[in-house]
Amino acid sequence: MTTEEKLEFQAEVSRLLDIVANALYSNKEIFLRELISNASDACDRLRYAAITNPELTAGDPTFRITLESDPDSRQLTIADNGIGMSREELVANLGTIARSGSAAFLNELGDQAKEVDLIGQFGVGFYSAFMVADQVTVETRKAGEAQGWRWESDGKGSFTVAESEDAPTRGTRITLHLKEDAKDYLQPTELARIVKTYSDHIGIPITLVKAEGPGETLNSAGALWTRPKSEISEDQYREFYHHVAHAFDEPWDRLHFKAEGAMEYTGLLFIPSAKPVNLFDPERRNEVKLYVKRVFITDDCRAILPPYLRFLRGIVDSEDLPLNISRELLQDNPLLGRMRRAITKRVLGELEKKAEKEPESYVQFWETFGPVLKEGLYEDLDQRERLVKLTRFRSTEGDGWVSLDDYIARMKPGQTAIYTLSGDELAALQRSPQLEGFRAKGVEVLLLTDPVDEFWMPAMGEYEGKPFKSVTRGGADLDSIEGEAETAEKEEPTEEQSSGLDTLVAFVKLTLKDKVKDVRISNRLRESPVCLVADDGDMDLHLSRLLKQHHRLDAEAPRVLEINPKHPLILSLAKMAAAGNGNAGTIEEASHLLLDQARIMEGETPLDQAAFARRLSGFLAQALA
Repeated sequence: MTTEEKLEFQAEVSRLLDIVANALYSNKEIFLRELISNASDACDRLRYAAITNPELTAGDPTFRITLESDPDSRQLTIADNGIGMSREELVANLGTIARSGSAAFLNELGDQAKEVDLIGQFGVGFYSAFMVADQVTVETRKAGEAQGWRWESDGKGSFTVAESEDAPTRGTRITLHLKEDAKDYLQPTELARIVKTYSDHIGIPITLVKAEGPGETLNSAGALWTRPKSEISEDQYREFYHHVAHAFDEPWDRLHFKAEGAMEYTGLLFIPSAKPVNLFDPERRNEVKLYVKRVFITDDCRAILPPYLRFLRGIVDSEDLPLNISRELLQDNPLLGRMRRAITKRVLGELEKKAEKEPESYVQFWETFGPVLKEGLYEDLDQRERLVKLTRFRSTEGDGWVSLDDYIARMKPGQTAIYTLSGDELAALQRSPQLEGFRAKGVEVLLLTDPVDEFWMPAMGEYEGKPFKSVTRGGADLDSIEGEAETAEKEEPTEEQSSGLDTLVAFVKLTLKDKVKDVRISNRLRESPVCLVADDGDMDLHLSRLLKQHHRLDAEAPRVLEINPKHPLILSLAKMAAAGNGNAGTIEEASHLLLDQARIMEGETPLDQAAFARRLSGFLAQALA
């Protein structure tokens, strides 16, 4: 045997293990569910590999999972004869969290991490072993390889890897040295209860090895999705979800169906209630497992579901696909294309039922997965009409969610467009000066905070004949809308004031030059003195910012500065502009400050922060004097 090699856990693993070891976790028995689930996956993967390489299972074709307890040494062993691991796989699988976004997710949890059932968030249930064990040993040999390996750790920052002659002939054996307060998990009756509760659905026999005689099979060992619905309990459905999704939350909804006719396949799909940590991974993988005639094929079949349904978890089992099909050929198989369309329609139909019959529950779904579902509005032209009916929005009309049909039903006489405002944060949008005129007339505006909104809305163009129109564009057309009577309406500027306003606009335009595209009188502002808008033919403000942030746009187009003709500050500046002599310097400084103020309201920084601070200090000193 070679010398042991000591390696450090990835930083995220160390953090996760610290949380696991110190959390007062109320349901520690789920460690067994997670280890059995991993063993089942290992057997499934070897069954698939053996289709094209039957020698991998030669001499031992029957898959099994075994449990063995030794109360005297306080050890519990979970073993399988699945695909096993090479040294590289052992280090990668048990030393890192290979899931994009895991570090960010852990950081977001902060001090609340110990209160969250987060182990399953990463699909790394192996680490749950350290809830009950102070030492874990893994011995494994990959199918078809001669060399076995041993991995060992106490879960405190490092692990060792060495060659092992005692590793199983094929598969993995995990030995847990249980903590004093976990020794009840060595009792056969307790092990049987846990397996029956959490792993009865596993399609591979789980056997309790007994020293005094033959082992006892603890589970039903039949593929759950093949059973009639009437024979499956809610608990069995729930535990199957936990197994197939490697998740700890409760499923929000499920679809169990069987398609017969030209194509025959079974599906058992779940919609989670919690957001998976990799939901916004750039690869946009779906994690629905594909089986053919109860044989696991892959958990990364991109052809089985569109990316905007990647929140689904579960299985699809086909009777028609060839068993020996390669993962590469799967992507182009026409049968999968037909299955994808049929399953997509079935899922959207279920969401439509939920939205109609359980609107409050549907809102919970939308708050979790709405941004992902909206991707389909841009990508799936065939289903766009159904998807847009499922879409919900925040708006200036209260704190709830509204559909586009709700919005259209509330449109004002003379209103011909669906008005929108895009940004990064809802609270910032609600404070936007660009909403002032719309609020004053009681015109509802949709508030959009998902980046995908900037792409599907222009692609769709309109809904029920009503075009989408951003309130940050120049022509708001508020004058044509018969809104509610405006309260506290300020008096119209006098002829003298209007003359001064024209002079002010010309002066500000000359002062700011190429920093703005134009300076105009606004009909949208009520409380704020200025705001920035995009010209009618230009890109929306938020979209241009997004593209610039992602280096897809070199420079943003200059904006239009709109000024409020009824604001006291603007009227004072207009009076100064009309008077002329000696006021040019003050108006010039004020022009720059007004532009910077408008930029700040858009969530941007002043063009010249030092000059902004100097000008602001000067005006404050003058006012206080």
